Parts: sequence; structure tokens; C-alpha cells
Amino acid sequence: MYYDIILSGFGGQGILLTGDLLASAAMLEDKHVTWMPSYGVEMRGGAASCTVVVSSTRIGSPISEKIQGLISMSKPSLLKYQGRIRSGGLLVLNTSFADPDLVEREDITKICLPASEIAYQEVGEYKMANMVVLGAFAAHSGVVSLEKLEEAAEVLLTGRKKKLVPVVKKALNCGGSYKKYVRAVQPVKG
Repeated sequence: MYYDIILSGFGGQGILLTGDLLASAAMLEDKHVTWMPSYGVEMRGGAASCTVVVSSTRIGSPISEKIQGLISMSKPSLLKYQGRIRSGGLLVLNTSFADPDLVEREDITKICLPASEIAYQEVGEYKMANMVVLGAFAAHSGVVSLEKLEEAAEVLLTGRKKKLVPVVKKALNCGGSYKKYVRAVQPVKG
């Protein structure tokens, strides 16, 4: 098993934490992992992304030209990275910040859901949109289990952030049941 994914959006959307959580969950499943963050000088509002590679064997490089998955939380990240998804790959798009009509690919599976609205309405905190898309990604791809993501949240969120663990778990599970929020998952054509 080998899966590489880029998670991208605006600074302040929790992109790096989302990637860290994915990487930690994969490690809890005894998989090999790389996590490589990238962000601009701005803390909030600037571009933020990270690349996570999960494998059942050693990883030769944390960088991939073509990726299997993209979690896109914003229009700029969608426009920047959608061309790098391999044919047959997966896009999970937060339609709260990016119009699904901007997806130019017909050769990938697209899960388009209003993650920010789901987070606000179902979890009570719009800042949990990153966890909603991560839950949807995990449920569809099977790269890591929702249970290991929940366990990773307990490990990563300590100190004063520990109070967020139940909210994170709820958001992950809302994303895990993503099919009730989208009209249809648009599978690869062909």
C-alpha cells in the first residue's frame, strides 16, 4: 500500500494539524509515514499545505509529482493542485470555500461537501471543517481508520487543547458519514 496526498487551504484552517493527525493515525496503524508542511509567511489567510505519504513499506521520498489524493479547503488550493492528482485519484473539496464547478477533472473521484457548514450545523464549530473533510477522506479512501484518527486526536491534543478531543471526534464522524451530505460522489468516468 502506498498513498500520497496533499492537504491544502488557507492558513488558519488547520491544514497542518489535519496532516499531522493523518500521519499520526497511520503511525498508530504501524505504517510508514512522511509529513512535510509548507506555508507562507502569513499566519492566517496565507497559503498552507502539507504532503503526507503513507506506505506499508519504507518511503523513498516525501515528494511526489503526481499524487493520489487532494484535500482542498479553498479555491486557490484547488486551482493550484488539482492538476497534480493522478488519473483515478481522489479529490475531497470543501465547497464552502471553493466552487465545485472549478474542478476541471473528469478522470478522478470527487467528494464535494460544504464542510464548514456541516461543522457549524452538526458540530457547533465551523473551525472543525478540516476534521470533517479528513473524516470523509478516511472513510472513502481507507488509508487510515476513523478509530485511529480518533486515537491520534487523543495523543496529539494535550494540555489546554485536550478539551477539543470530543469535538474533533464528532467532526471526524460527521465527515465519515459524508454520503448523507452530498448528492452523489462523482466517480471516475470511463
